[in-house]
Amino acid sequence: MGKSRLEAFSDGVIAIIITIMVLEMKAPHGSELADLIPVAPTFLTYILSYVYVGLYWNNHHHLFQVVQRVSGGVLWANLHLLFWLSLIPFVTHWLGDNHFTAWPTALYGGVLCMAAIAYYILSRALLAVHDGGNKKLAAALGRDYKGKLSVIVYAVAIGLAFVVPAVSLALYALMAAVWLIPDRRLEHVIDA
Repeated sequence: MGKSRLEAFSDGVIAIIITIMVLEMKAPHGSELADLIPVAPTFLTYILSYVYVGLYWNNHHHLFQVVQRVSGGVLWANLHLLFWLSLIPFVTHWLGDNHFTAWPTALYGGVLCMAAIAYYILSRALLAVHDGGNKKLAAALGRDYKGKLSVIVYAVAIGLAFVVPAVSLALYALMAAVWLIPDRRLEHVIDA
């Protein structure tokens, strides 16, 4: 089957996720700059989460530029990814409201880790639809070192959340920065 409905549905869900995140942020009472200090953790968490959702949207978009058809398995794999992404507003709000304490920091990383695993499953499901015949997709995905590194770093950060939550947050931010560095594999394949 074609991919257009899957792409449109995914774009809509991701837009709703971003909207929910921003609606969860509450303006402080008061008109002084100092009144923003208590909401700073929520705002910083929102920025990090916005970057992550944007990264997933961008990579999802590029991934589907290389394929022409999907299967039922791909639809389920995509829903699996969207499930984990849909939890980002919840963990963002909990983390920001609790000023980066252990459990919220660990759960935030857990959602990031599961989203990374779900994205990997989606990419493999797309390869399976094409029975390895989509050489462009196979070449673009390659060995996916960044994806595998992400899961490892998230797992380490989840454990560290119970020791030093600030280090976990730094690792989450580091992985976002790693993914912000353009990955030209898909773009090269699309242009070819």
